[in-house]
Amino acid sequence: MRHARGYRRLNRTHEHRKALWANMAGSLIEHEQIKTTLPKAKELRPIIEKMITLAKRGDLHARRQAASQLKQDQYVAKLFDVLGPRYAERQGGYVRIMKAGFRYGDMAPMAIIEFVDRDVDAKGAADKARVAAEEAAE
Repeated sequence: MRHARGYRRLNRTHEHRKALWANMAGSLIEHEQIKTTLPKAKELRPIIEKMITLAKRGDLHARRQAASQLKQDQYVAKLFDVLGPRYAERQGGYVRIMKAGFRYGDMAPMAIIEFVDRDVDAKGAADKARVAAEEAAE
């Protein structure tokens, strides 16, 4: 029986999983859409939905709770300044998971996880800005 087996371990230690979720949640907040394996996407969904709920609350304690789970302050800022107000009227269901076939190397099932009302221009915006700044500096 599977009693009290509430999450996937993904063949990682607790510390490795904690770092994995912090990095993946940060990437999802930054790009608003990422491609990963299906089990990782299914495990990331409750984590990111709780982050959005914290951002909807918007007080200092919620901001500190989110900062303790995310790696960088820029992710916390975007979470509370952009994503929290965007989903203020929505009662849950902030992300969707779409199956995306299988990875070529090992046939792992892949999925795309994205925010429901995502900003299409957010994906790769930092890289485009960096390239434009490099070209302007030359």
